[in-house]
Amino acid sequence: MKFSSRKAVIKAMKDYTIRRGVDYRVHESEPTTFYAKCIQYSTDCDWLIRMSKMSRKYCREIKRYNGSHTCTRATISQDHSNYRKAWLAKQKTVESIFGGWEASYKTLPIRFEAMCHNELSAVVHFGTMPAYQGDDLVDELLGLITVGVEED
Repeated sequence: MKFSSRKAVIKAMKDYTIRRGVDYRVHESEPTTFYAKCIQYSTDCDWLIRMSKMSRKYCREIKRYNGSHTCTRATISQDHSNYRKAWLAKQKTVESIFGGWEASYKTLPIRFEAMCHNELSAVVHFGTMPAYQGDDLVDELLGLITVGVEED
């Protein structure tokens, strides 16, 4: 296979490993070469790939490829490097829109009041329970919320 750029090769590899639910470790990453192996290489899987820039041409070519992963999982584990990056990016986005967990938690009474204001027949009862980590009280204000909604 031939690719227009190093970036295109890496994107194709990432897409492939995410679809297959596997991960890889980069062993060499230079402007003219890229070499990666499955993280389970030599134990459960023989997958590897080596890409090189073709001399006197403006494209990259896969020079060595051992075929499909033999360690494919049904789902992507949460320690998959691309999964983690996507999850962290999502968390940052949610935090920038809604604030952190603490800020969101503190706005709940206002949100409940707005809900009752918009639906006059609704009655909301809420309270907090202290949060513990083992036997230690973590923060009484950041405990578990219990909510009950009644409609006439």
